Amino acid sequence: MLLRTLLALTLLSVAPIVPATAAPGGCSGYVALTYDDGPYTDFTRPLLAALRASRARATFFDIGSRAQQHPDLVRAKVRAGMWIANHSFSHPFLTRLTPDELTKEIADTQAALRKITGRTPTLFRPPYGDTNAAVKAEAERQGLTQVLWTVDTLDWSGKSTEEIVRSATSATAGGIVLMHDGHQNTVDAVPQIVRGLRAKGLCPGRIVDGRVVAP
Repeated sequence: MLLRTLLALTLLSVAPIVPATAAPGGCSGYVALTYDDGPYTDFTRPLLAALRASRARATFFDIGSRAQQHPDLVRAKVRAGMWIANHSFSHPFLTRLTPDELTKEIADTQAALRKITGRTPTLFRPPYGDTNAAVKAEAERQGLTQVLWTVDTLDWSGKSTEEIVRSATSATAGGIVLMHDGHQNTVDAVPQIVRGLRAKGLCPGRIVDGRVVAP
């Protein structure tokens, strides 16, 4: 009995102490990878493959009209473990619309994505980040949390893969990275982004009520 007690005390003395606040899987925090404007026939599947190969999940803010044109790609995102969110129906400047037009842009996208996936989106991102109190209030009225970003990679503007990676990996815990579903350099950047974030102790996370949490 004495020998077993001494052995147990020895093991406790050398065992690593894990802080109670440590995130699962060795992550010290989470960053949300987000992709706007899809789906795209040329890029969505390769992007999903890159994310899955990197064991990363992301949030896709899809355009309602494009989702209707390519429902199979939206369903592929869901099967890959991604989260689908509302990015308006036709990608207009929402602050320039009438109240009825604004309501329709958001509602039609909700209906389209719900029909395709069987799930009702809970997140909304206004195109171009063009928002005001009326846009935010209408999104909330339809059960949506408005989500913007903390890091803009500007990947749509012809940035190189290296530039996209550098921008994305500058994110800190709780950050939300804006990218787009529709650019080869963005697809190519995925493994380096995930590695770069993990080197900082950060892991891809999920957006819940505007906060980035464990997936």
